[in-house]
Amino acid sequence: MDATLVTYFGGCHCGAVRFRVAVDKHEASDCNCSICKKKGFLHLIVPPERFTLLSGQDVLTTYTFNTGTAQHTFCRICGIHSFYRPRSHPDHFDVNVRCLDSDAIKHFQILPFDGVNWEENVHLLRDESNLSS
Repeated sequence: MDATLVTYFGGCHCGAVRFRVAVDKHEASDCNCSICKKKGFLHLIVPPERFTLLSGQDVLTTYTFNTGTAQHTFCRICGIHSFYRPRSHPDHFDVNVRCLDSDAIKHFQILPFDGVNWEENVHLLRDESNLSS
């Protein structure tokens, strides 16, 4: 594993869903679109090799809307959305920085993202320099 990677653990509120994520870029996006604003999701998009679901596959359920591309997974026990497959990067995982254990959030710079105007701004998310690679 690359020495610049920092490993964090996280999960849902009830503890049924647990995951591990390796991070090299401590930046997260605060999107103002309708679903992210209501969920309070802070986005950390990582490639699949940097995300490991440790437990809870059996309690995850999925919500989709609009194009159906984004797979909004959440714990069916407590309802928390700790990660999902985003529309902008359907082959990646998008981890909710608020669901990382203890005070991990303090290590992240939170950047605003105008998701209300998603179509005009998605290129900012797809710029590989903005992702943990």
